[in-house]
Amino acid sequence: MTAFPTVAAFKTTLATLPEADRQARAAAARRQGQLTKPPGSLGRLEDIAIFLAGWQGIERPRIERGRAVIFAGNHGVVARGVSAFPAEVTAQMVANFAAGGAAINALAAAAGLDLSVVPLDLDRPTIDFTTGPAMSVEECLAALSAGAAAVGDADLLVLGEMGIGNTTPAAALAAASFGGAPADWIGPGTGVDAQGLSRKEGAVADGLALHRDHLTSAFEILRRLGGREIAAMAGAVLAARTKGVPVILDGFIGTAAVAPLAMTNPAITDHVLAGHCSAEPGHIRLLDRLGLRPILSLDMRLGEGSGAAVAVQVIRSAIAAHDGMATFAEAGVATA
Repeated sequence: MTAFPTVAAFKTTLATLPEADRQARAAAARRQGQLTKPPGSLGRLEDIAIFLAGWQGIERPRIERGRAVIFAGNHGVVARGVSAFPAEVTAQMVANFAAGGAAINALAAAAGLDLSVVPLDLDRPTIDFTTGPAMSVEECLAALSAGAAAVGDADLLVLGEMGIGNTTPAAALAAASFGGAPADWIGPGTGVDAQGLSRKEGAVADGLALHRDHLTSAFEILRRLGGREIAAMAGAVLAARTKGVPVILDGFIGTAAVAPLAMTNPAITDHVLAGHCSAEPGHIRLLDRLGLRPILSLDMRLGEGSGAAVAVQVIRSAIAAHDGMATFAEAGVATA
């Protein structure tokens, strides 16, 4: 799956999700039981290794082609004063990524990840979703397809985003997918004050009211309330599932991209790990609704895939222990 040419193709893919390799999971679990340690003593590291084995289809998983992909898009709703920064910062940060000067450049390198940045029509912000659908059908399909194409031959995928104002559509997506008042999902984002928070709450409320009768499918929620970079992350998650590629989500916006998919098919999160829990207030609530337990909690709120990239170092530790430890038999250690 490298593209979503039609809405029907998107819906069919979401409805027919492949499962993990049960035999590989079982083999990895047996190996964990034979390693020189008390059962369960490495905690979640054991769970992560078994998770990766199931999706990579091998008893001893590897990260040989780990990839971080950052999608960038601009949002018309920024005109409502929902961000502490102007929209032109999106393109400026994309240039910073290209020059190697951003946090994600350093963190991806430390985690041994290839990094690619995909700007999506930065000179054409989405429509302000309080006045109409953020994207046309064709624009949303193009964004979903851009995400799908970015998966490539990765064996582990970290997803990140850059888009000034995008915590506002993320809050709208969460509310449309799982209910609750706008105030339950909004937060300071890049640092808006109390008046900015009020404007965010109003924008989410107005968008939900305008589109209420149409928020009945994952596709319509994404195209009416989302943004290009958010739809691209959703497309990447869905395409990764078809290829059996484990996905590491970053913060609130990346997690919100999955929310409409999970509303339709909760099994979409079976191949996903939450890299961290960000400081954005709605993120922990959204992770809970998705049944995702974050690997890290470091009070990060940058975006860019930064928290997920840091979590990859923990994931590599899980793989190292799973692959490199001796079994009781190999070490000549008694089991009883």
